[in-house]
Amino acid sequence: MAIRRNPLLIICLFLIFALSGCAAVDDLNNAWDNRGTYTPPPPPTQQTAQPSVTMQSASPADFSNLPAVHVAILLPLSGPKATLGQSMLQAAQLALFDMGYNKFKLIPRDTQGTSAGASAAATSAINEGAQLILGPVFADSVKAVKSVVSASNVNVIAFSTDWTLADRRTFLMGFMPFSQVDRVASYATQKGYQNFALIAPRDKYGDLVASRFDNAARSNGANITKSIRFTPGDPAVINQITSLKSDGAPNFQAVFMPVGGSQIETISSALSYNNLMPDTIKRLGTGLWDDTRVANQQNMQGAWFAAPSPSARSSFEQKYSNTYGQAPVRLASLAYDATALATILARNGFQNGSAPAYSYNDLTNPNGFAGADGVFRFQSNGIVERQLSILELRRSQIVEIDPAPTRF
Repeated sequence: MAIRRNPLLIICLFLIFALSGCAAVDDLNNAWDNRGTYTPPPPPTQQTAQPSVTMQSASPADFSNLPAVHVAILLPLSGPKATLGQSMLQAAQLALFDMGYNKFKLIPRDTQGTSAGASAAATSAINEGAQLILGPVFADSVKAVKSVVSASNVNVIAFSTDWTLADRRTFLMGFMPFSQVDRVASYATQKGYQNFALIAPRDKYGDLVASRFDNAARSNGANITKSIRFTPGDPAVINQITSLKSDGAPNFQAVFMPVGGSQIETISSALSYNNLMPDTIKRLGTGLWDDTRVANQQNMQGAWFAAPSPSARSSFEQKYSNTYGQAPVRLASLAYDATALATILARNGFQNGSAPAYSYNDLTNPNGFAGADGVFRFQSNGIVERQLSILELRRSQIVEIDPAPTRF
């Protein structure tokens, strides 16, 4: 299918800010104690980006006469997750076309959605001269790729959300819970909510977000007055929620419930059954709620959560749909942003030196990058940090009520 390039859109697609340094690295390999308990890493200390930054536009003319670049993208192009992989690959190809870097060679490799497939894909990519690897998606595949690239000088920008895999060579671009929890806790306290209940699963994700929310609430002068931890999938959580009910007014004004899937409806319905209605007890959550199926639930109306701005993403989604005749999968924007970032960093590197700017210092630019999902940057520990919007579930719609900041 022929793709028409829109010069004005290309200028606005991807903005790169000036470098201003980086800081020390947190060693995530030391995050697990001898009992196997995960302790979240402290937020890395980084220099704050200057508020006034000259944004550099990107157009095909910027890439003329630049040397060839080889970047691999590892995706599940076959197997059960092939639909995901194909959509992400199409997004990457769309980004490459938009940027107009004719000598940028994108090397797709099929991981088959397995660790063995990812290992073989990474080996093939390195043998073909890949200078940077984008992907893979799944945690086991990322682990396999880390083993392959350990003997090379090739960095990896993966799409996984398993934060324990991040390090100086492996940068994770997936939608992480850290910024989501901090943002929604800060917004809720700013709006006058001071006492919270917590309902979280007893697993690695639940442990992380429960601890993070507690810290964020305390740092904003608020408290968790009631806490429920439950085994994922256990219907007994309904009985535990009964304990939140009191004869008088509850001693909390909002409940933080970082759950997804069918558990959302179970928990929110149980809250309402115990007279903890959504119009009196605000529901707070994470990006797990960025789903129209959640927005349709009656007992979730008025709920708040933090996630990338849907208005920022809409331009990418429209362009993707116009090009390929179908909507992209949600993770496709990650592949688009990673590919666009790779082209811009290659350009910057060749304009200022003799190689693409794919080093640790280049990737941990504290001022960040602007993409389809808004402004993001890689922290010194390799984990992505994003500027997020506050979204509300309102009449079966996801409504942006507090836009994401446009800089760090």
